[in-house]
Amino acid sequence: MSRSSESVAALAAALAKAQAELVNPEKSLTATIRTGRPGEGDRTFRYAPLASGLEIVRKTLGQHEIATVQTTEIDRSAGTPVRFRRPAEMLPIPAPERGGSVEALVSFLNLPCRNDFVLIVAWLLAALRFGGPYPLLAISGEQGSAKTVLSKVLKSLVDPNVAPVRAPAREERDLMIAANNGYLLAFDNLSGLSFWISDALCRLASGGSFAVRQLYTDDEEVLFQAARPILLNGIEDVISRPDLADRAIVLTLPPIDQGRRRPEAELWREFEMARPRILGALLDAAAHGLRSLSGFDRRLEKLPRMADFTLWATACETALWPAGTFARTYEANRRAAIESMIDADPVASCVREIVAWSKSWIGTAAELLSLGVGYSGDRFSWRKWPKNPRALAGRLRRVQTPLRSLGIEIVFTVKGKQEPGSSK
Repeated sequence: MSRSSESVAALAAALAKAQAELVNPEKSLTATIRTGRPGEGDRTFRYAPLASGLEIVRKTLGQHEIATVQTTEIDRSAGTPVRFRRPAEMLPIPAPERGGSVEALVSFLNLPCRNDFVLIVAWLLAALRFGGPYPLLAISGEQGSAKTVLSKVLKSLVDPNVAPVRAPAREERDLMIAANNGYLLAFDNLSGLSFWISDALCRLASGGSFAVRQLYTDDEEVLFQAARPILLNGIEDVISRPDLADRAIVLTLPPIDQGRRRPEAELWREFEMARPRILGALLDAAAHGLRSLSGFDRRLEKLPRMADFTLWATACETALWPAGTFARTYEANRRAAIESMIDADPVASCVREIVAWSKSWIGTAAELLSLGVGYSGDRFSWRKWPKNPRALAGRLRRVQTPLRSLGIEIVFTVKGKQEPGSSK
């Protein structure tokens, strides 16, 4: 028998033994894992211990149909038979240390105000939470404002990688493969986002799937499924689609004075020394959030689009700063991002201008198209304005949500008449 066959046979025997032990309650142990999701209770597991830290775990959910393999304790001297899938570019995370503070992270980030730091920490805490949905972090700023350094610092805390930042994917398949081989996706130095990648990032932030035909088959598929934290940076505000902006935290970095600049080698040396304690402080805050979330009866007056993220950050925040700090900061950031997006969208800007003139407007999409052509020509390129009434109606539906947050309601009637500017 070959060596590989012997290994397979030994593993099969161990699995069979563990399966038999699971049937006997006297030889099996129980454990409870807290999920950390609102409204979802704790999950109980039964498992049978094997040698070298390998455990065969069977979930006691319904018919006991799901079995998984996990590791608990590893004998560093003797090694372990547990095999992990580890991409070549993955780097180890340092062992977290207690006694640190997230405030140590401030000195490594070029942020203009305290509120931006609160949002950065909330985003990191969201990245530590399994399963999403995750808010997208969009960083902009002029040349030399340390956008790339900030991206690398944040990624190294959650998902260290040989290539911490990368260029955007050329197609959705490449994006899902990148998500399958990494946890936190950081895209560097963007000049803009095409419509398809904007929609793909929306799906990936909330949890999306992508299927392709399996090689050498006619009717089999390979399914890529993932929900991932995403970070974008660029000189310009690259988010122009309302659905992506509604999922995003948008920050703008200030320029760095020459007197405040320091060599990157020095910055990274100091950061590596501080990273274990910063990570430990983040994990302590996440643990506090898990304890708070399990009995989290307080509800915010209103929940934004990323409701799960808001509840999670609110549950964690009292470990770091006074209650209510995150909600106020996040609401102000979302409103500023929406106003910026409306300023950059000719259709949304036109509707806002019409409402400012007359408080309300009733007409067809064709009439609004004619009315808006002259307006758009003064402030925007004609290429950005819809070319026909149907395209305009589609654009109006996309900007309904951000305009509603400013008190502007767009109503489409059954007969095709619409009221694109009813102020409420």
